[in-house]
Amino acid sequence: MQLRYSFRVYPTPGQRIALAQAFGCARVAYNDALRIREDARKAGLPFVPSGKLSKQLTAAKKTPERAWLAEVSSVVLQQSLRDLDSAYRNFFSGLKGKRPRMGAPRFKSRKDNRHTIRFTANAGWKITHGGKLRLPKIGDIAVRWSRTLPSVPSTVTVVKDAGGRYFASFVVETGTDETLPEVAPVVGIDLGLTHFAILSDGTKIESPRFLRRAEKKLKKAQRDLSRKAKGSANRVKARVKVAREHARTADARREFHHQLSTKIIRENQAVAVEDLSVKGLARTRMAKSVHDAGWSAFLAMLEYKAARYGRTLIRIGRFEPTSQVCSQCGVKDGPKPLNVRVWTCGACTAVLDRDINAAVNVAKAAGLAVSACGARVRPGLVPAQRGETGTHPKPQPVTTCRQAGISVL
Repeated sequence: MQLRYSFRVYPTPGQRIALAQAFGCARVAYNDALRIREDARKAGLPFVPSGKLSKQLTAAKKTPERAWLAEVSSVVLQQSLRDLDSAYRNFFSGLKGKRPRMGAPRFKSRKDNRHTIRFTANAGWKITHGGKLRLPKIGDIAVRWSRTLPSVPSTVTVVKDAGGRYFASFVVETGTDETLPEVAPVVGIDLGLTHFAILSDGTKIESPRFLRRAEKKLKKAQRDLSRKAKGSANRVKARVKVAREHARTADARREFHHQLSTKIIRENQAVAVEDLSVKGLARTRMAKSVHDAGWSAFLAMLEYKAARYGRTLIRIGRFEPTSQVCSQCGVKDGPKPLNVRVWTCGACTAVLDRDINAAVNVAKAAGLAVSACGARVRPGLVPAQRGETGTHPKPQPVTTCRQAGISVL
């Protein structure tokens, strides 16, 4: 499994100038290649391959208009072309229905607040014995190492964010000896807004609401920004202050997600979550609270950590009636308004907490998908292909362990 390890770096003023030049050259190489392909498309010509773009980039370095491209590492420019290929590949895959649809590649602006360049192994970069990051034509950059890398990194990406901070992001291959010892618990998680997560064992984790807590500082910083004249140096300083306030909020939320997801993965052998439609919920009146919670990022962390440490993550369908079914007797008595937090089952007279009951039902619904012997006994739902939308496929037969000839101990 490949993972990214990001560390804060502190370039000197001269190195910042060199990095700014590298950012600009990578942007120009990307835009030139995109313009060549767009001109070919408008003229009805075939798609320009990457090899031809690389040759044209090499030839452009020898012209007076683009001679300054030779002042940066050639690997940075070639990787910019690879990024353009990835953008086209994702765009075409979206048109074919292999992934969510996304727009066509667009030109990069020099006014963008986030810049990146990437160095591969053949660029000659390395980590020195003194712990500095040596980049070609840039120099040795001081790095604040917060942890050790598990293996030798294959690539490094230098990032400058909107707040003016610099980071070095390493891609490493994790080892095969990271599987955690097996534990007994299986937990279901119900995500919410009042409580960020409710576990099936009755644990309720309060929602930190990082954006709500930072709104006062953000309001003041944005008000100061709006009063600055456009194009002035003071407006640039005010914009950086706003970006840093947003960065602090995002960093705090990310740290909370990491700590909680690691704790859940370490303490439970299997984790069941509900596949929420975050995009749909973000179009409601609760949009700000939904974005502040960051459910998608949290579920993504659970997914890759479960794969890394040998745990099982099960996603159940978003249409499972987890809030309508009694977790004690299984009777479904219909939907309930959101203001009903505690209710009494009419069949077994059990007093149920809405959130805990939903978390227990999430765990039970996940248990129906996997048998005790670990074999699939009910096929999971597969999204319909784009060409099959509106059709009515035949229901798949349910296969039990006994029919499959599997003995359950």
